[in-house]
Amino acid sequence: MLDKVKDLYQEIDHYIVSSPEQLEQFRMRFISRKGVITELFEHLKTVPQADRRAVGQELNGLKNLAQERFDSFSQLIDEQRSAANNAPPVDLTLPTIPNLTGTQHPLTLVRQRIIQIFERIGFNVADGPEIETDWYNFGALNFPDNHPARDMQDTFFIEKSENGSPSSDVLLRTHTSNVQIRLMERQKPGTAFQPIRSIMPGRVYRNETISARAHCMFHQVEGIYIDRNVGFKDLKDTLYHFVKEMFEPGTQIRFRPSYFPFTEPSAEIDISCQICGGKGCNICKHSGWVEIAGSGMVDPQVIANCGIDPEEYTGFAFGMGIERITQLKYVVNDLRLYTENDVRFLRQFEGL
Repeated sequence: MLDKVKDLYQEIDHYIVSSPEQLEQFRMRFISRKGVITELFEHLKTVPQADRRAVGQELNGLKNLAQERFDSFSQLIDEQRSAANNAPPVDLTLPTIPNLTGTQHPLTLVRQRIIQIFERIGFNVADGPEIETDWYNFGALNFPDNHPARDMQDTFFIEKSENGSPSSDVLLRTHTSNVQIRLMERQKPGTAFQPIRSIMPGRVYRNETISARAHCMFHQVEGIYIDRNVGFKDLKDTLYHFVKEMFEPGTQIRFRPSYFPFTEPSAEIDISCQICGGKGCNICKHSGWVEIAGSGMVDPQVIANCGIDPEEYTGFAFGMGIERITQLKYVVNDLRLYTENDVRFLRQFEGL
């Protein structure tokens, strides 16, 4: 009995009341006729006669403590109510305080604009996992086992296979091309969902040193079009349309021959520098041109790896960095600004 009384002493000492509801809970537990203190008084007759006087004194002290705490809590609640009732009335005729309008991140603005442009010409949006296996990130895309991109200096590996085979490696995807492979595996040409015409925006990761021109986490958007009789002209027309919609009128575009393991032929896409207007600056390395994307016709072996007949179906693919597009569109000269959450930087995009 005395142990129970001591526990209740501690409970009452540590009890906190800050609202009428909590005050009523305190009353019901300790003060009311059905409370724990009343219950202990009813069990006092079961205490041996020799201990009954000491236990009774402890119970009376507990009851007085509970009542004192209840009274102090009641006074506090009354004071709070009085302060609220004495608050100055609200003048409904005064003008409202203007709310600060929020803004979207520049990368979000550009990502939405890219999606809008491609959706208007028939592309849908596809998504896939950021934690990927070697097959979807490299193997199915014709990356040889000894390709430099497989090295630890470029890729964040989560699990490395014990036997040294990359086929069972798990990693953070280095591009969103893994979504293209998964899409072609699920969505075969000739079904109700064809032709395959999708873009894949998302985060990608590479083991890079963070600087004004590079980051270990950035965003890409890639696209793919698979159907019968798809040619390089379709690729050029698609990207010409994108550049004309995204950038200023008069922006020039050029294709340069290049090499990628998953496309053949391949080309890199340059546009006239939006910072200097093609006159030459640090951003374009005084060439007047800035690379924005890589592209090409999907390699027949990649198509075959996904279970599609490359003799019947062809396609093109492209990929671009959203940070680079944002840099050119809004003249951002440091990639680190995108992730530092500097309010002075973000407020420049209010209302866009």
